Amino acid sequence: QDSVEQHLREKTSAEGNQVTLLCNYTLMSSANAYLFWYKQLPNRSPTFILSDFSIGKGTTEPEFQERFHTKLDSTLGTVPLMIEDDVRVSDSAVYYCALKL
Repeated sequence: QDSVEQHLREKTSAEGNQVTLLCNYTLMSSANAYLFWYKQLPNRSPTFILSDFSIGKGTTEPEFQERFHTKLDSTLGTVPLMIEDDVRVSDSAVYYCALKL
């Protein structure tokens, strides 16, 4: 069965560091993988951050382009979300990884 998993429930870091949030996915078919990351602040709806695809190129919302990156690895079935070198208190949120076939 196709699935997506985030095993780590919580991650902490000091301001200014780089943070990587892990997401693993499994495809039982040879379908293309479309992975999406979302950020949710308390009492708010999830906000789209970025996407990456096994074939083709995803997009990143303008407000996240400077510090948020991903690199889908279809061999390992991973799509980590990297917050580059300047993690901030305002980055504190719930992050969701989603898979679309």
